[in-house]
Amino acid sequence: MKLERIKIKNFRGYRDEVIVDCDDITVLVGLNDVGKSTILEALDIFFNEGKGVIKLDRSDLNVDAQKEGCTDVEISCVFSDLPEKIVIDDSNETSFKDDYMLNNDGMLEIIKTYSMKGASPKLSVSIKAKHPTNKKCSDLLSRTQEKLREIVEKAKIPCDDARKNASLRAAIWKYYEDELELKEIPLDISSAKNASIWDKLRLYLPVYSLFQSDRKNCDSDSEVQDPLKEAVKAILNDQEIRETLDGVAEKVKERLQQISDATLAKLKEMDPRVAQTLQPKIPETSDLKWTDVFKGLSITGDQEIPINKRGSGVKRLVLLNFFRAEAEKKTEERGGQSIIYAIEEPETSQHISNQRMIINALKVLSQKNGIQVILTTHSPHVVKCLEFKNIRICHL
Repeated sequence: MKLERIKIKNFRGYRDEVIVDCDDITVLVGLNDVGKSTILEALDIFFNEGKGVIKLDRSDLNVDAQKEGCTDVEISCVFSDLPEKIVIDDSNETSFKDDYMLNNDGMLEIIKTYSMKGASPKLSVSIKAKHPTNKKCSDLLSRTQEKLREIVEKAKIPCDDARKNASLRAAIWKYYEDELELKEIPLDISSAKNASIWDKLRLYLPVYSLFQSDRKNCDSDSEVQDPLKEAVKAILNDQEIRETLDGVAEKVKERLQQISDATLAKLKEMDPRVAQTLQPKIPETSDLKWTDVFKGLSITGDQEIPINKRGSGVKRLVLLNFFRAEAEKKTEERGGQSIIYAIEEPETSQHISNQRMIINALKVLSQKNGIQVILTTHSPHVVKCLEFKNIRICHL
């Protein structure tokens, strides 16, 4: 999928809906505090749902909207380059087009609305789609197979396979094709009856990774100390690897128990009193610190100088590429979905020549299939390396 545009409403400084068109590489420029970072952070909320860098809270609701009694934050994304086939119920293949899930422009438009009334945001998800509104054949996406069969049987509609929801819907819509009454409407896909649709659909969305300009890069930051050590933590959190290590630990514990039992048995033959006062102390598997095994792991150079002792520009450059590598790993783990790199001020702490090198590398990266780049910048050197079509000027 390719992100075509972003729509934001009632989020921080954006009261009225703002629309930002996206290209393979999109660069947001403007004065400080005009909302460039807000756009990137809104996308993090949309794609990562609080599990990314940004957490949505009540203070993110636009102040003017709040005064007027509006309590909903709305973030929408419009996508093109859609997969030809999708699965939204069971394992039955269909398409966005066949299930009337596309907007008037033939694109997928997903709207996320966050109600800020309660202590924590409440999310609802809908699709803006040119969809049948005739009551005879509307709301089919939310109908169970039993309900779809009832429509087919009552109207005696021919159907290729009544065991598949997608086939039942297609048969009903074909039967009423001259009276569908197509209109662009919001389709709720996150309510209890439609939850499975959103659970399946979200798997097709791009992986979104945000690299912030104020990302820590002080000496004490663990990633600056060495990004490979952070990578070790992530690797060791992998379920399969943890199970393997737990298995190794259990075998070691079993052997240690055998050795200690044998030792104490022999000691008991010689001095039972001393043997009774001793017992082996073997740590639980859950208490083992596997990261300590890789304590010596590092990326070094220039006479073994560690990363956290290098210049701030080098530290940030390493972190930026660590971020890229991690983002690519995410998309591989999720089956090769497209990926969006969002980077705030990549020029920070970089010499002019490095600024040009970074932006040219990102331009080349954005030309790869399934990759988009969104940046914010204050650097004229970065802007000069871009085409005008790639620049979005943010202003109050």
